[in-house]
Amino acid sequence: MTATFHTIAFDADDTLWHNENLFEEHHRKYCQLLAEYHDAETVESTLFRTEMRNLELYGYGVKSFTLSSIETAIKLTDGAIPAEELRRIIDFGKDMLAHPVELIDGAAETVADLGQTHDLILITKGDLRDQERKIARSGLASHFKHIEVVSNKNSEDYARIFRRHGIEPSQVLMVGNSLKSDILPVLELGGYGVHIPYHLTWEHERVETVPNEHSKFHEIASIKQLPELLASL
Repeated sequence: MTATFHTIAFDADDTLWHNENLFEEHHRKYCQLLAEYHDAETVESTLFRTEMRNLELYGYGVKSFTLSSIETAIKLTDGAIPAEELRRIIDFGKDMLAHPVELIDGAAETVADLGQTHDLILITKGDLRDQERKIARSGLASHFKHIEVVSNKNSEDYARIFRRHGIEPSQVLMVGNSLKSDILPVLELGGYGVHIPYHLTWEHERVETVPNEHSKFHEIASIKQLPELLASL
């Protein structure tokens, strides 16, 4: 495989550093806040529908999530939720934005090692300001030849990125935790995919079928196993 790909592309959130655990904690506190109005299942399902309805308008990220959380709280309380509780929801979002970047075990060493032998590119989606903050605080930016923050990640988005940098899709290996956003679009373009599952997956990112039969697809349990996988191929 090392003779047929020259670029390794990495996802960021939940591939290089923890992210979904912050949303999980927000969900826990949010359901507690609204417990006097509705059960947790109702709160969660209503919030998810609001997020999906707002995706086209707000995009991804903490700010979008916070706005949808406020809208959902107003809806579920028929507008009766006190301003103080709305302020708490805003504070939940601010806490997430200010949270330190916590690298996944082995991420720093793996990126540094592979950066010696391959061109690395970081491709992450979400709010530009928040993603730039996390990238800067991660300490990993210097290892990447290119860094891309995008509003969505589908095959057209990847193709546009690869064209801009003069990269042939068939010579790219994409590493990420999301089959839907990281792996399947690059496989569709003819590239390689290495899936590293994270212990939490947002419902919107879940897919029913894992492409285990695809010749260019591989799955490992930890980013620390990536150099060994590449060597074995």
